Amino acid sequence: MIGEIDLCYFDEAGFSLDPCIPYAWQTIGQTIQIPTARGKRLNVLGFFNTDNELTPFCVEGSVDSQTVMGCMNAFCNTLKKKTIVIIDNAPIHRSQAFKAQIPAWQKKGLYLYFLPEYSPELNLIENLWRFIKYYWLPFSAYLNFGTLVEAVEEILINVGAKYRIDFQ
Repeated sequence: MIGEIDLCYFDEAGFSLDPCIPYAWQTIGQTIQIPTARGKRLNVLGFFNTDNELTPFCVEGSVDSQTVMGCMNAFCNTLKKKTIVIIDNAPIHRSQAFKAQIPAWQKKGLYLYFLPEYSPELNLIENLWRFIKYYWLPFSAYLNFGTLVEAVEEILINVGAKYRIDFQ
């Protein structure tokens, strides 16, 4: 029956002042320069579905199993029906502490489906990260860490409205 479960994709992506810009068009003779800086990093953890519904969690700094488990717990509190989450095999998703929480999540209606190893193309949220990094983030986002966080958060808030991916 249609609508009996929800299906979404989970993953993490990092954003820093080391931009992910493969190339850019500019007027002949004009150089576009973006200052780069190592340091702070904004990590976004998200649950995403093909209706462009996103539940994001932003963390400055590193992400570990405890961080991911906190996001899973928070997401469980929003479930309206049985939900299957497609997830990769990152070590933080396979830790003993993480595995120990799976039965509790299942009792709340959250079921994990681990993808085969080395198959990121099967995790559709990877498309979202690519669109954010390579298409939607403006050059001006890389002026400083504050503008980067602001720009990423503006995109995350507007996924599904202003920012959409066509999965057809």
